[in-house]
Amino acid sequence: MKIPRALTIAGLDSGGGAGITADLKTFHALGVYGMVALTAVTAQNTLGVRAVQEIDPSIVEAQINAVAEDIGVDAAKTGMLSSSPIMEAVARSVRRWGGFPLVVDPVMYAKSGDPLIRPEAMETLKRVIIPIAKVVTPPNAPEASHLAGFHVDTLDEAKRAAKTIAEELHPEIVIVKGGHLTGNESIDIVYFRDSGEYRELRAPRIDTKNTHGTGCSFSAAIAAGLARGLDPWEAIKLAKELITTAIKYSLPLGHGHGPVNPMAWLELRAYRADVIDEMNEALRMIEENADIIGNYIPRFSQTWATHYLPSMPGI
Repeated sequence: MKIPRALTIAGLDSGGGAGITADLKTFHALGVYGMVALTAVTAQNTLGVRAVQEIDPSIVEAQINAVAEDIGVDAAKTGMLSSSPIMEAVARSVRRWGGFPLVVDPVMYAKSGDPLIRPEAMETLKRVIIPIAKVVTPPNAPEASHLAGFHVDTLDEAKRAAKTIAEELHPEIVIVKGGHLTGNESIDIVYFRDSGEYRELRAPRIDTKNTHGTGCSFSAAIAAGLARGLDPWEAIKLAKELITTAIKYSLPLGHGHGPVNPMAWLELRAYRADVIDEMNEALRMIEENADIIGNYIPRFSQTWATHYLPSMPGI
């Protein structure tokens, strides 16, 4: 059996809500083996980013090469790429091991608003990273606005932004997420460059402040779907379903924006399995003790059969 393999090229959030921690949780929830190329270490919690230490670009590149040449990569995603040299190193490695699809989450700001990219690296992101992407997922309106070159506030502006990013920066697919737009629904705009087609992903808007890591988990879920062999649209739909669940069951931790919970995708299924196991155990106990339990139900059974069975359709 082939094990699907996905690589996250991103930073570490010491609070555990975003970055590679969120990515690996998401990979695991979707049954994908996760690997890491660490780009930065952040001292971060639900309130903000206190400090950042970038990883040397040569080490970033060496991490990607190490896992690609041995374990292999079916799909990858990028998150925090804070400097031009790091971006150049990532692009070299992706081209070297070309053949796997890349999902680019163009992280520019933390949930708290703290910057996660050097100002001079903004243009490098557009010139070097986004053009090699299969899918680009600007996590928030500010990122989409920066990449498109105009303010994104409405659904029509989101559509225009998605098309502009695709045509000017040349990724295959652009998703402008609707979490920061107005309305009762969260509507993501998906634009396919080659066909010029728009599609929408809709989900109820969930009233919670605990949305830290939304963009990370969403992009990681797309990469996981691609690693499993799904076509891009199916991978995107799967990611939308997972992130909606992760937000619905987000975790009220800390004093700021708590994290989403991608592991809820597994936990809910585990709870259902537990219920089935408990029901099967109850049936087993009834069968083993039928002689004892049977003494308490004949009258009910006879009455029910006599009065109700004849009136049932088909009886």
